[in-house]
Amino acid sequence: MRPTDFPHLSDSPSSDLLAARDAALRDSYRESAALYGLRAADLRAEIDELRRIKRLREESLSWRITAPLRWVRSLSLGRMPSGRPLSNAPDRVRALWQSGGLRAVIGTLLSEGRSKRFLAVDSADDQAIRRYKAPLKTGQTPLAPHILIIAELGLRQCAKYRVWQKRTFLESLGWRVTVVDWRMTKLAWATLQTCSAVIFYRTPGFDSVLALVNEAHRLELSPWWEVDDLIFDADEYRQNGNIETLPASERELLLFGVTLFRRCLMACNRAIASTESLAAAMRQVGVDDVAVLENALDEQTLRFAEDALAQAQHDPSRIWVCYGSGTNTHDADLLQAAPGLLMAMQQMPELGIRLFGPVSLPPEFDAFGERVERRDGLDYAHYLRELACTDISIAPLENTLFNDAKSNIKFLEAAILGLPTVCSPRSAFMTVLRPGENGMVATTSQEWAEAIVRLARDPALRYRLGGQARQDVLDRYAPDVMTRTQAARIFGQPQARRGDAMRVLMVNVYFAPRSFGGATMIVEEMSRRLRQDGLEVGVFTTEVSQESAFEAGHRYQVDGIDVLAVPGAVEGDALGSLDNPDAAASFAAWLAAFRPDIVHIHALQGMGVGLLRVCEEYGVPYVITVHDAWWLCDRQFMVREDGRYCFQKTIDLQICQTCVPHARHLASRAVIMQHGLKNAALILSPSATHRDLYIANGVDPSRVVVNANGFRWPARPRKPRPVGAPLRFGFVGGTEDLKGYSLLRRAARAVARADWSLIVVDNKLNLGIRSIDPEDWHIEGQFRIRPAYTQDTMDDFYDEIDVLLFPSQWKESFGLTVREALARDVWVIATAPGGQAEPIEDGINGTLIDLDNRPETLMTAMTALLAAPSRFDNYVNPLKDRLPHYETQATELREIYARILN
Repeated sequence: MRPTDFPHLSDSPSSDLLAARDAALRDSYRESAALYGLRAADLRAEIDELRRIKRLREESLSWRITAPLRWVRSLSLGRMPSGRPLSNAPDRVRALWQSGGLRAVIGTLLSEGRSKRFLAVDSADDQAIRRYKAPLKTGQTPLAPHILIIAELGLRQCAKYRVWQKRTFLESLGWRVTVVDWRMTKLAWATLQTCSAVIFYRTPGFDSVLALVNEAHRLELSPWWEVDDLIFDADEYRQNGNIETLPASERELLLFGVTLFRRCLMACNRAIASTESLAAAMRQVGVDDVAVLENALDEQTLRFAEDALAQAQHDPSRIWVCYGSGTNTHDADLLQAAPGLLMAMQQMPELGIRLFGPVSLPPEFDAFGERVERRDGLDYAHYLRELACTDISIAPLENTLFNDAKSNIKFLEAAILGLPTVCSPRSAFMTVLRPGENGMVATTSQEWAEAIVRLARDPALRYRLGGQARQDVLDRYAPDVMTRTQAARIFGQPQARRGDAMRVLMVNVYFAPRSFGGATMIVEEMSRRLRQDGLEVGVFTTEVSQESAFEAGHRYQVDGIDVLAVPGAVEGDALGSLDNPDAAASFAAWLAAFRPDIVHIHALQGMGVGLLRVCEEYGVPYVITVHDAWWLCDRQFMVREDGRYCFQKTIDLQICQTCVPHARHLASRAVIMQHGLKNAALILSPSATHRDLYIANGVDPSRVVVNANGFRWPARPRKPRPVGAPLRFGFVGGTEDLKGYSLLRRAARAVARADWSLIVVDNKLNLGIRSIDPEDWHIEGQFRIRPAYTQDTMDDFYDEIDVLLFPSQWKESFGLTVREALARDVWVIATAPGGQAEPIEDGINGTLIDLDNRPETLMTAMTALLAAPSRFDNYVNPLKDRLPHYETQATELREIYARILN
């Protein structure tokens, strides 16, 4: 095959052509990624719906009744109904099982009712959920001006005037505006968390909507409820004669809707009306804070009107009267003018009526034949175009409070086309209509007939009244006028960011009250201290999964710090944990709302590196603290599946592929991680050893610095060790092999003497889960399990031990508990090398052992200390002055931020 067979490839492409092809390829990839993102969002929505159905099923009566039966079956198979092994059951279940077996557990279930209540624990997740629900306090860091409109968008014409017009007015004032259909509850909930004000337009008081209203109150948003019809007062609504023309089923549905609308209005307890009469009706039902924003003109209407006038063609043989209706609920209104119109048409053969929309005339009009025309199914542009071809507009309204509350849209639409209008003397019309100057008013049939005939016979009068009406509505209802006179009065102009204080956004997978892990403690402590030093601090983190039908994130406060917690990647979703588009979208919203000067990235698991791209897109510099090897290693800690450290210094992906053989994403992972590290303003490492690891893997040494973690120093002197007491060891690393849990268990079993004790911390007990079974430990010394200590109970824990065991099986980036112990005059046995070993001098304040995963190595070190326990009777660590402090770390961070920003 010759090149000429492909003429577009026959010549060498120019550099511009190559660049264009590259750009087109990037665009194609970008769009493909967007499509995959939409697909993922759809799948996520399906998962959420299935979870909701599951939750409803589990709350059903039949499910609750059969709960004991499911427990019987599960326990007989040696597991709980969740599928977890029985060894993970709460203490009460385990105790019952061990004392009386299946009979004891089921007997208690049957006597106490629901298994959920039987197993209830006040876990950290429960505490977090309570924190999510707590009301926010005003006076915290103000968010960017952003108004959310949660609206009924199904009524196009209503949405045009009350939603899209308002958005234009608000944006002209400088507000950012987001519009969400009220049925999209999950999106509405998520957007509530980052907006500064919210309007509920024409929303019914269904439970899902009321949950949004309650959340708006919790967020101190003082929500508005808005409407342009009197649809919240059942008594007045029944006075509307139009509903009597509807079938009974439709009437009942409308009246049921009135109840729902009122419920939502009262829940908001703050309102926006389209007319003064409607505002008065809102106050009458008990809402004191009511503003009026009239329906008005917008740029689209003005543009369509100009086009309509330019194309209008009038029938010289006919004078057309027009009446428009968007729904089938205006027959009673038209009847107010129908007799007069009939009389006028009988007097003037050239007079005709053109109807727009689903409205009915009395049968007497059938005799006029082609003098009665209909125009249905028109979009707004064609509606105005047809309207411009008529000569006289009528706007009859039945004399009821319901109609007094209506707006004057019919007058506005006719006026902007230069048409004169004959109106009923309802309140909204009379705010702008001056009889005989810019329109006419009629009440009786005779008045309607006279007004229509007079206009039909006098073209000059039609021209004068229509022209003045056009000028009047432009003077009062033009978009710039409405923005300046009405919208600004209600909403004001958004305030610029106040103050010169540096604003920092911390990002970490956990945050209080989900205080889990050393990185989280650092983030919490630095956030508090930086705020105390005058910086404005916000946090982005993940939340407890609640399997809610629509909740998608919560904004809450901790010690005056604004926190946004959003759903992370679901458990087992490795790629979602690495790059989570949902979390990135939420982060973008929070970034825009909080407006930080700098972002400090900590642990991103579950949220993903997409957050870094958001920072790039917004032009916000970010720093990364590399708390572990997650940025280099898919297994996060450079520990192989067998629990052994891999000992790579410069990462070789071929070796990594043998460690994670089924992973297909390692090469792509490396690319996006390197991009994230490269574009960071600075990389912080908690230790010199960990810094060296990143330098060995391509990070410029000038761009990675040590910012040693501080920790909680003792609040009081250490209690003296009991004289003659056995040597007391402690372990706080959890049940992970990489922390040396299995290694310790094997080493402890090999210690062939009984004059010692071991305390093991089960760090999941505070989560309502028992992860350590004492039956798995068969040691000669005394053995005890205790819950994880808090920052406030830390001193008490270290008073209980003489030696901290830290047999970590990887080169730790820091080793927080090592520092905590050393500061409290507790000897430490730790593996080396690694950040955990840096503050230890072997034989002076601790014992360093090889990182070889051999229980004999640890057992030998423990036995050596058991040979001389008296050395710890009055032991004081002579090297404490080398340990870091929170104050030092916070001071360094402030200086680093300032250097980057300046």
